[in-house]
Amino acid sequence: MRLLFFPFLHFSRPRLQRYLAGKTVLITGASYGIGECLAANLADTQAYLLLVARTEAKLLEVQQRVEAKGGRADIFPCDLRVESEVQALLHTLQQLPGGIDIFVSNAGKSIRRSIFDSLDRPHDFTRTMNLNYFAPVQLMLGLIPTLVARQGHVINISAVNVLLIPAPQWAAYQASKTAFDQWFRCVSPELNAKGIHTTSIYLPLVRTRMIEPTKAYRNVPAMQPEQVAQLICKAMLARRRTYAPWWLCGGQVASVLFRGVWEFAMGHYSRRNP
Repeated sequence: MRLLFFPFLHFSRPRLQRYLAGKTVLITGASYGIGECLAANLADTQAYLLLVARTEAKLLEVQQRVEAKGGRADIFPCDLRVESEVQALLHTLQQLPGGIDIFVSNAGKSIRRSIFDSLDRPHDFTRTMNLNYFAPVQLMLGLIPTLVARQGHVINISAVNVLLIPAPQWAAYQASKTAFDQWFRCVSPELNAKGIHTTSIYLPLVRTRMIEPTKAYRNVPAMQPEQVAQLICKAMLARRRTYAPWWLCGGQVASVLFRGVWEFAMGHYSRRNP
């Protein structure tokens, strides 16, 4: 399965341990899936982990597993959809001694729903935009000064969908993920000029609880969260600007050349599957 997405996930763990020793790493969406696996991967690096998510009980479990491996982690329960909670989180983070070296923007919300099922559900869009776009922008605005001071690194966990032709029933998710991807790409040259490294990781499907409600995805090839965690660790060392499946460029070309065919096919599919 790895050959279908990212064939080369190997990195030097001793080098990662040396590189992260004494550094502070902020991870959002740290209670489940990719964030949980990443915290486990970093537990033996002597990095100071700042774990952010909504579910305090689950964050405590992740923290205990990190500490059981000899690592150090603090938890920050926060509903990133709520602006006032994000502001309170930022205030707390800004009081920490030393600052933040690496910010892994991983928290996200996925939703697949027909527009005709959302006519009386505007919160489908506001909640998704709040978590996938406004929250990471708000966090970035508050963290940029410390990231400049520490010559830090921001890793955005994005999705291949934002670079391909849109699909029906994914309006809320794709619009919100694309919004932050565009924002991040716009500000990256300015951040790079100030010494902040920026990385966008464009992921295919990942086998997490986020895709479980979509029955159509249960038998579709997908990455495992552990594999993504390895990729993020590799990105911390290499600090490349982008990581994407090897076939993405071909998919982008096809999105341009066959847009009309795709939209005709999707219209036909939508009529057959209202």
